[in-house]
Formats: sequence, C-alpha cells, structure tokens
Amino acid sequence: QVRLVESGGGSAQTGESLRLSCVASGDGFAWMGWFRQAPDKEREGVAAISTGGGRGYYADSVKGRFTISQDTARNKIYLQMNNLQPEDTAMYYCAADDESSTVDILATYSYRYWGQGTQVTVSS
Repeated sequence: QVRLVESGGGSAQTGESLRLSCVASGDGFAWMGWFRQAPDKEREGVAAISTGGGRGYYADSVKGRFTISQDTARNKIYLQMNNLQPEDTAMYYCAADDESSTVDILATYSYRYWGQGTQVTVSS
C-alpha cells in the first residue's frame, strides 16, 4: 500500500525559508509533486518532478523561489521554499503517480496517491 508522509511545515516570517520533505512507501512513481490548498480555495499544483529525469516544473507563482528535488535512494522529495510570502500560507500536500505519460503534471487529477498534508503559515 502506497503511503506518502510530509514533514517540515511550520511558521515563518515574510522572506524566510522552509523546507518540506515527503517520504514515500512504495516505488515506481513516474511523477511526484507538491500541491497546496489555502482556506476557501481549490488545491493547486506548486511543483512537480519527473522521477526518471529529475527535472522540476513549477507554477508561475513560485518560480524562482521554490525548488523541488528528490532523493531517489530514499524515495523522498523535497520542496525548498525561499522568500516566503503570506500568500504561500496553505496546507501543502505531497502527491505521486506511476503514469509516465501524464501531460498536465500540475493538475490534481494527474495524481493517484496523496499525503495528509503539512501546514505552512507565513506572517508579515
């Protein structure tokens, strides 16, 4: 059974950094990603990584500030979040899927497996 567990969330001031981690039980994923959901908003894709090639893809809102990376040996992905802003406040979710032909890699419907989330709160 696939299980994704996030960690590393917390509180930060504007301009500070946080690093999220996600460990997956199971392997063979083609894509892994980070999503977030703020109160009263829909869940949105933040960043995704091709586990085969290691290339990251980002939402425009986080480009240049967030970096997704992976440790394939430990079945982990990370999200380094720099220059955090209050609008980054949300529950952050790790997701994974084993379909390599996924086209819309920042869409929630592209991912089968989800973690429980970790809260990130950024204050000004």
